[in-house]
Amino acid sequence: MKMLVHRTVVSTALPFVLDDLKAHIRVDHEDDDSAISNIGLTAAAEFEQFTQLALLTQTIRVTIFNPAQECGVNLPIGPVSVDGVPTVTIDGEVFTAFDFVGGIRPYIRWLESYHDLSPSRITIEYQAGFGEAASDIPPDIAQALMDQAALHYDGRSPMAAKSLTTSPHMARIGARYRGVKI
Repeated sequence: MKMLVHRTVVSTALPFVLDDLKAHIRVDHEDDDSAISNIGLTAAAEFEQFTQLALLTQTIRVTIFNPAQECGVNLPIGPVSVDGVPTVTIDGEVFTAFDFVGGIRPYIRWLESYHDLSPSRITIEYQAGFGEAASDIPPDIAQALMDQAALHYDGRSPMAAKSLTTSPHMARIGARYRGVKI
């Protein structure tokens, strides 16, 4: 089984409030706004990659080649609204015989008719993310992003690889949201 995951950003908002980020890193001028925005976006991308979450609304497309005959599939990117049912196609045909559980770690459970199939490709498309604006992101994650951005801002152009680190707060919060999959 091989799984490919593609993210398409839906929200055009920044995953942070620039003025809050600037206050956190103690910058009171506008000269570095572009650089600080890039640093904030980098911190957000690091958090999303580490936790396999979508901060702001994104369309996630999962393509599974030669899927195993299992009871279901853990969707790789969360969170997903409990009423945000994904679209599933099996070998190009729409398939609806599944139960869906949303949340931070979404899951699809195949119903009886799935086990009669021998699919070669499954495509699952769904919306993931906390919402459309930075204010929708949980406060602990917002704080972790600002701490990581501050670390990047303070340590710009490090000379040693050991200087490229993750803030302890982001590591702790990220580990909590990352969760465990069985």
